[in-house]
Amino acid sequence: MLHEKATASSLTLSDKIDRVVTNRWLALPVFVLIMWGIYTIAMGGTVVSIGTMGTDWVNDVLFGEWIPNGVETLLTTLGVGEVLSSLIQDGIVAGVGAVLGFVPQILVLFFLLSILEDCGYMSRVAFIMDRLFRRFGLSGKSFIPLLVATGCGVPGIMASRTIEQDRDRKLTIMTTGFIPCGAKMPIIGLFAGAVFGQSPWVATSAFVIGIAAVVVSGIILKKFKVFAGEPAPFVMELPPYHWPTLTNLLASTWERGWSFIKRAGTLILASSIVLWFLQSFGIVNGSLSLVEDNNVSLLADLGRMLAWIFVPLGWAGDMAWKATVATFTGLIAKEEVVNTFGVLYAGLGEVSEEGTEIWAAVAADFSAVTARSFLIFNLLCAPCFAAMGAIKREMNNWKWTLASIGYMCGFAYVVSLIVYQIGGLLTGEVTFNVFSVVAFALLGLLLVLLFRKGYCGRDDTIQTAMALESGK
Repeated sequence: MLHEKATASSLTLSDKIDRVVTNRWLALPVFVLIMWGIYTIAMGGTVVSIGTMGTDWVNDVLFGEWIPNGVETLLTTLGVGEVLSSLIQDGIVAGVGAVLGFVPQILVLFFLLSILEDCGYMSRVAFIMDRLFRRFGLSGKSFIPLLVATGCGVPGIMASRTIEQDRDRKLTIMTTGFIPCGAKMPIIGLFAGAVFGQSPWVATSAFVIGIAAVVVSGIILKKFKVFAGEPAPFVMELPPYHWPTLTNLLASTWERGWSFIKRAGTLILASSIVLWFLQSFGIVNGSLSLVEDNNVSLLADLGRMLAWIFVPLGWAGDMAWKATVATFTGLIAKEEVVNTFGVLYAGLGEVSEEGTEIWAAVAADFSAVTARSFLIFNLLCAPCFAAMGAIKREMNNWKWTLASIGYMCGFAYVVSLIVYQIGGLLTGEVTFNVFSVVAFALLGLLLVLLFRKGYCGRDDTIQTAMALESGK
């Protein structure tokens, strides 16, 4: 007893904090509460939501009044024609502005995450997740790429190089894209504000869904021969807690934020012009001409050709082709989802006091269930082209690259279908139909894959070790 008292009294402040934040039972609830607090400050709808206040000002004032009015005055003074004026206002300003409007929220989010990293807490999260991941046959080293991917999926995928075992590295690459990166934050912010009353739980649940997708995928894939085997050991030193330095915080926040802004000023600008053209022109009386109604535009025609794919996910009616087009343009860059809505919904009326034109239009087109279905699919499906390129570089094999992209898209589709069909039945939005049967069948299949016995063959590493011991 005296020894125990002496030991307890000699604990450092870091040790005392770790008794709570790395506790077997408290670690995960504490982590979820911390993430909820971060998303509340960055993206929630409360008084303390600094990020939301900044985003509201950018959307309502900067891109809602000042820039559009200033550009309109300038174009009128210069005598710019209708087509070019529409390109600048409805294409560039509306499209790019829809994405840049989320910069305040994203900068606040990155700043808060940088605090957790710089003070030493994220090292504890890696330790916590190692304990969780190993229980499901995953390597704790996988959490480092997942953590990096919260900023951007490309360096997250590249961080998988630190994993020695080939099977664990491939498994990590295949699942890293499930984690919500900075580019997905505008999508989360859009639906949180438009449909879910700016609830911080939308963003928190998105992070939880990403982690759950990684864990579920790990359990399922580890039971196949190609991924079978014990995960590599994960050894790390937990640094003592310390006060983060303002210089490091600002540098980390600016690096991540500037990467987001650069894409809005280059890739998204170019795609906004393409989207404006497809949305503003259509085939009328056999010839290409400018159209007032985007429902008869080239973009609408393209979206309707592909919209049938997503009917089981609840994407129906007039919003179906818009959601379809936004999803496919999201493959260019995830910010493009919001940018596409910004172009499609431009000019639908005055900006409301509590939100933007996009929020009002999205709220009219999406219910809570269809919004959740759309959100989950775009969070879990194939990442942007840049991340796909990173997958190709790290896999160094086209078959594995296509398998990774195909798995992410298939998994996202299955989860979204289950959420919409079963969720719709519970809320009364969906009547029992053939897709409901498919949803229950897919849910049953997932449960079977989760709980079935894994590959029983001996691991190659174990076989090699046995051979060396026997002198073969």
